[in-house]
Amino acid sequence: MRETLGGSTAVAADYFQSYSVVGLLALMGVLFVGVAFGAGRLLRPVVPTPEKLLTYECGVDPVGEGWAHTQVRYYVYAFLYVIFAIDSVFLFPWATVFAAPGYGATTLVEMFIFLGFLAVGLLYAYKKGVLAWT
Repeated sequence: MRETLGGSTAVAADYFQSYSVVGLLALMGVLFVGVAFGAGRLLRPVVPTPEKLLTYECGVDPVGEGWAHTQVRYYVYAFLYVIFAIDSVFLFPWATVFAAPGYGATTLVEMFIFLGFLAVGLLYAYKKGVLAWT
């Protein structure tokens, strides 16, 4: 009975030791970032001038208000790109699983369902006129 308890205590100690390594690494990362920001704050010159306090964009002096209207369609293009880029990332692991023995038919059906969802989303975007650049 004593060996079982001692063995489980050793296993628990090894288990928590791995967490302590992760915790120590996280603490070191936080300290590194804190020291870097602190050193930057201590070493940088602080000389505010009216020119430095102006809004700066591409070397052009600001004219008018700071608010500008942006077309929503640009965000839609960005979202469509992100969606299809992320979905293409799922195609590579699928290809490796498809090559494994015993997974061929199931994986093929699942991927066609996945591609079907993508096609429905693309068709919906096309029908809404989102893909027409005006």
